[in-house]
Amino acid sequence: MSSPTDDDSTTTWSHAAPKRHPARTWIRRITLGVVIVALIAGGICWHLMRDLESGIATSHALPSHAPRPRDGSTNILLMGLDSRKDQNGQDLPPAILKQLHAGHSDIGGYNTNTLILLHVPNDGSKATGISIPRDDYVERPGFGHGKIKEAYGLAKAREEEKLRQAGETDEIRLEREGREAGRRAEIQTVEDFLKVPIDHFAEVNLAGFYDLANALGGVEVCLKHPVKDRYSGAGFPAGHQTLNGAQALAFVRQRHGLPNGDLDRTRRQQAFLSSVMYKLRNEGVFSTLSRLTDLINASKKDLVIDAGWDLLSFVRQASSLSGGNVEFHTLPIAGFATRNGQSVNLVDPDAVHSFVQRALSASPKETGHREPLPTVDVRNGTGKDGLARSTAEALGAKGYQQGRIGNAEHQNATVVHFGPNGRAEAEQLARLLGGAAVESDGTVKTGRLSVVLGGDFTLPAALRGSVDKASPAAKPLPQGLSGKGIPCVD
Repeated sequence: MSSPTDDDSTTTWSHAAPKRHPARTWIRRITLGVVIVALIAGGICWHLMRDLESGIATSHALPSHAPRPRDGSTNILLMGLDSRKDQNGQDLPPAILKQLHAGHSDIGGYNTNTLILLHVPNDGSKATGISIPRDDYVERPGFGHGKIKEAYGLAKAREEEKLRQAGETDEIRLEREGREAGRRAEIQTVEDFLKVPIDHFAEVNLAGFYDLANALGGVEVCLKHPVKDRYSGAGFPAGHQTLNGAQALAFVRQRHGLPNGDLDRTRRQQAFLSSVMYKLRNEGVFSTLSRLTDLINASKKDLVIDAGWDLLSFVRQASSLSGGNVEFHTLPIAGFATRNGQSVNLVDPDAVHSFVQRALSASPKETGHREPLPTVDVRNGTGKDGLARSTAEALGAKGYQQGRIGNAEHQNATVVHFGPNGRAEAEQLARLLGGAAVESDGTVKTGRLSVVLGGDFTLPAALRGSVDKASPAAKPLPQGLSGKGIPCVD
């Protein structure tokens, strides 16, 4: 007997499309973000990037557009398929489906349950991720109004039916041409909806998330409350914890029992991405050859990108993303309704366009260009409980990447330790901390600083104010979570 499923509204289309399965395939929205972060993280050596670039499947579905943005920014559409098939339309191995609690491979569909626009500026400043709720009711070119996630599957089915009527019987070609049509339709639908051009895209299926999450050796998340959901298989305590691939799948697919249902799953996605970015930068993934190889092999197996994407150039453009330097947003909705028997999100196109333009307008003209601030480890040598955590949170509100938090042997004075070429950054941080000493330390890596708080330390007023006045995304996170910038979610 199959396990309970996370039910979703049913979509009906023509002969070629398989029957829809539950909404647990929401998860692919995370996978795509994980894949892109893996591609742009700064520690990948050249020959491995070449190997990755030559091994990833490519698509010619992306149409050419003119003009492109003159500021050199890049818009990437991340798409995750509701599919239990591989890139050739073959069933995923039963062992994988069992691990994913995903049911049989013949019940997956081709909805894009993941849609994220990733806007990457050319100057190294903060990138922007915009999640598009999968049930937004929009105009789909050639198919009328409906859920935005359905454009891919509808176009795929129509193209396959057209080829069959023309006498085509090669199932691999039918799958390949059908998916190309689906990609074109989904890209066009998103461009028309958001009024922005798509420069590149990445697509992944259900197995991709599982493979990538395991390749990372587990990912840390945080829950405000304990959860137990028989539909998704989620059963986790409150607080922070490290999840393997199968557990992470349950974490991000749960919607039953969440205050805002599907929209809360979007927040889980964004929290998960924040955790992945932290791990890629700070926990040695790219200095561990076996783990890096696993990550690259998973990308080669599960990922499809557009043929015109020069990944090596993109790495140079977008290296700041590996530090978690991404601000996430979710498109607003105007309400809920039922259309053609389906529950949908109503949208106000003018409000959506304004929202997107505001989200993408944090340009160097407005914010000024600055290099990403270093990661700061904070250890408490004062004997006062909680001072390292509150200091780390205050520095995070100032834009520093939050590193490790711990205790140290008691010392009288506060010291900022720096590594190669880090003196200027250490002196800047020392001033912010109220006049700490600085010392060179060969164990501190480039791009990091290490602070040991001494008995003379109190949190300066300027830092206390930064916490009080921080935006909701920058304020101390509910229920803590080890200072890594990973938000606790429902």
